[in-house]
Amino acid sequence: MKNISLIFFSLLSLQALAQHAHQSPVTTKVSQSDQYFGTKIDDPYRWLEDDNAATTSAWVKMQNEYTQQFIGHIPYRKKVNDELTKMWNYEKYSSPFKEGDYYLFYKNNGLQNQSVLYIQKGLDGQPSELINPNTLNDKGTAALNSVQLSKNQKYCAYSISNAGSDWQDIYVINMATRKLTTDVINYSKFSGIAWKGDEGFYYSGYDKPANENDKYSAKTEFQKIFFHTLGTPQSKDKLIYEDKNHPLKYKGAVLSEDERWLVLSISEGTDGSELFYLDLMYPRMKSFKVIGQEGYTINQDFIDNLQYQFLILSNKNAPNYQLLLVDLRSGKETAFVPEKAAKLDAVTRVGDKIFCKYLKNASSKIEVYDLKGVLVDSIALPGLVTVSGLNGSAKDDHTFYTFNSFNAAPTIYKYDLKTGKSELFKEAKLNVPMAATVVEQLWFTSKDGKQVPMFVYHRADVDLNAGPHPVLLYGYGGFNISLTPGFSIPMSYFVQKGGIYVSVSLRGGSEFGEDWHKMGMLSHKQTVFDDFIAAAEYLIKKNITNPKLLAIHGRSNGGLLVGACMTQRPDLFKVALPGVGVLDMLRYHKFTVGWGWAVEYGSSDKKEDFEYLIKYSPLHNIKKGTHYPSTLITTADHDDRVVPAHSFKFAAALQEAHAGDNPVMIRIDVQAGHGAGKPTSKQIDEWSDVMSFVFQELGMKIN
Repeated sequence: MKNISLIFFSLLSLQALAQHAHQSPVTTKVSQSDQYFGTKIDDPYRWLEDDNAATTSAWVKMQNEYTQQFIGHIPYRKKVNDELTKMWNYEKYSSPFKEGDYYLFYKNNGLQNQSVLYIQKGLDGQPSELINPNTLNDKGTAALNSVQLSKNQKYCAYSISNAGSDWQDIYVINMATRKLTTDVINYSKFSGIAWKGDEGFYYSGYDKPANENDKYSAKTEFQKIFFHTLGTPQSKDKLIYEDKNHPLKYKGAVLSEDERWLVLSISEGTDGSELFYLDLMYPRMKSFKVIGQEGYTINQDFIDNLQYQFLILSNKNAPNYQLLLVDLRSGKETAFVPEKAAKLDAVTRVGDKIFCKYLKNASSKIEVYDLKGVLVDSIALPGLVTVSGLNGSAKDDHTFYTFNSFNAAPTIYKYDLKTGKSELFKEAKLNVPMAATVVEQLWFTSKDGKQVPMFVYHRADVDLNAGPHPVLLYGYGGFNISLTPGFSIPMSYFVQKGGIYVSVSLRGGSEFGEDWHKMGMLSHKQTVFDDFIAAAEYLIKKNITNPKLLAIHGRSNGGLLVGACMTQRPDLFKVALPGVGVLDMLRYHKFTVGWGWAVEYGSSDKKEDFEYLIKYSPLHNIKKGTHYPSTLITTADHDDRVVPAHSFKFAAALQEAHAGDNPVMIRIDVQAGHGAGKPTSKQIDEWSDVMSFVFQELGMKIN
């Protein structure tokens, strides 16, 4: 790497260039290239991968100043911020979860940066604060993650992440005194908390990083399972499981409710898993035994045990998933709930009931079974919704569930297991008047002839047939993740202003089972982009919108989607919003846990994978002299899921190549990460910038 000192001075000189509205900053290039199977690939912005360098910090500062100067000149930006703040300001509750005689739930008064965990004895008890993350720092950037009470509710273990990082610290509260114990666990990531009695808990952890400054970008390897005994230092934690030969594996541990069976879930990445168990009743049993099928060709999750029989959610010989009953003694597998036409998305056990959450055309349906696998009930739901909750223990006689939709804030119901009746428990009520809205599902034909659905959310007085209208098109399309109807203040705000919000159920997701997922992964990833482009073309053909009124948005893998589509079809969109995106497909696996995505994307270390990755990698398909859409890239300095270097390099390359008058800029949040746990204040501030940018570039009138 050469001429780094020149980079710094070049950055300083760029401040004058940024005074002009559409004159993007210029980033210094260095001589850097790599060979991939005989193909030379230049990487002139490699220096931006060093997020600890002073030159990178100077670049970030300069880019943020340019972006904020541009957005600051949008006349209604303050109005947007004020109106979003008012819409955001309503009480938000989670479904309660029961622990012994106690109920716990999350509540946000409206504008609190983080939701507070409350506890009460009985449903009629007086709630009190148990954990308030807002008191942990003055910026609200400490977020509460896993929470678990011990067997007899004597202790509560919980994990905290800071500034949006995936790294977590685990703490323990003595429930009698409500004081912290001396127990502290550091360097945990992607971990649950599994109590054994009141003596201690299992968790997933890593060794202390060799260089603390690199922990937000360096590759994360060798996850282990530990048991922590209360009252002892972390250095004394018992190592339960490690794999010295395979550094790039995820490992998680759960304990059956009867605390007899310790179950490990191990995977080589974000797709495919193995399950193993240890019988804790027999201390002589030192090694874990496999449950079901070995290898990573299927997905499987432990749900519960009926003595020696395990309930396993699996897609083994069942692309739409089924619930298997696996007998540990004989190894025999039987279909407890066989595969159906709709995708079995999740399963929980409460009391003597099994709740099966299905996706039918990307919307929730709930069926209830007894412990013999007989269908006994189904829960009536109002239209196109998403359901969460339905959790509890084997002793419970009731549970709670929440449903929401694009135009319906979360509503919580209490379900009685004996009567099968649902009664309203808590309903979210917005504090601002909202115009009537409509949610409908439309289907379009993709490039290869496949029928793909989209959800369309708009004001009732907006006639789809009387377009064109401003449209915000959203997608994800990957990692077996389903996009289902969900309430969002920013999207509702866009709709209230006369826009149409469209969410596409792209292939690569899991809306229609594993086959749908496989159609959009590895060498078939281009299919996802084809679906999204076809969705845009359908909306244009139907005169619902046109290219001058069409904005596209996606985050993470969805940021890749936006990056790929805007570089493949820059003529089709007016605005592009790639958020925290995976944009360098040749080097993504070299940072933090990016290696885990190779099962989804492939790896440039393999010739056959490189040949398709290079064809769509957004960074490598930017063409000089092209008129690109108005672009606002968003990322954050503590994103250790998709490191900000992806967005940094993409922004620099796009600004250099772009030939049109549309603004191209990047917004880099500080003390923030990939998105989870982001404080309310930061969310409002970011969405105020994004929505103001969209409104201006689409020419929308904001009254």
